[in-house]
Amino acid sequence: VQLQASGGGLVQAGGSLRLSCAASGSIFSVNIMGWYRQAPGKERDLVASITSGGSTNYVDSVKGRFTISRDNARNTVYLQMNSLKPEDTAVYYCAVEWSTTVEAARYWGQGTLVTVSS
Repeated sequence: VQLQASGGGLVQAGGSLRLSCAASGSIFSVNIMGWYRQAPGKERDLVASITSGGSTNYVDSVKGRFTISRDNARNTVYLQMNSLKPEDTAVYYCAVEWSTTVEAARYWGQGTLVTVSS
């Protein structure tokens, strides 16, 4: 399984960015795709996730500003980030995970840097 993330960059506070992540390989159809972020000196934390059925989950700090979506046919997940703040600056990682009776798996993308200037 491989995940290819794109869309990071430098943006001013209040601006917007859209991240994309395409997954390929042997992916179990019932899965959760998500975005995590890791700021310098901090741990990697979940930002938002979405199930293959479309249920979403967000960390409180991004609710109302970020929107996660997915295209199941393309195994692609998106993160629309609006009203960006300097504290959103981090490396953003996408992930896909699933759990069945025979295996539990989580795969990571390579990370894309988002820098929000004040």
